Amino acid sequence: MKQYKFSVEELKNLTKSMVILVDSREKQNSHILSYFDKQGIAYQKEKLEYGDYSFYIPATAAGEDIYFHRDIAIERKASLEELSGNLAQERERFEKEFLKAGNDGCKVYLMIEAPGGYSDIIAHKYRTEFTPAAFMASLKTWESRFDANVQFIDKQYAGYYIYSTFCYFCREVLK
Repeated sequence: MKQYKFSVEELKNLTKSMVILVDSREKQNSHILSYFDKQGIAYQKEKLEYGDYSFYIPATAAGEDIYFHRDIAIERKASLEELSGNLAQERERFEKEFLKAGNDGCKVYLMIEAPGGYSDIIAHKYRTEFTPAAFMASLKTWESRFDANVQFIDKQYAGYYIYSTFCYFCREVLK
């Protein structure tokens, strides 16, 4: 990534101009897009190489477009059922996506819309045959192998989580 150095005031303006990139294949995310609309957060849909969300700062704010899609991405899972399917039946495809991101040096956040998180996994409060022990083993291996930041969140806060993750990442790398 090219090195930039902006002042605190400039960073505030840059984060306000941020445009969230939404993977064009992302489905059932109207609650997230609705949050962006209500908060006046700009977004655009396009095919991302990996992850479901990333962002860029437009040239109007920074002098040139500054893209972060190879630096940070958020992979969203809408439920524990979807996550278990990715870790079990679709593991090879899921792994390839994380490997590609890792090879680019991209930090991937795995956001799961399941506020009960590990407690629900351990108590088998999901509708798949993936055992809690196998689920935990796969998820913990994923965290270690891909340095993935795993976050369980209530669906109603997903848009806020995405936006704030990108804001603070942006502030940190551009200061």
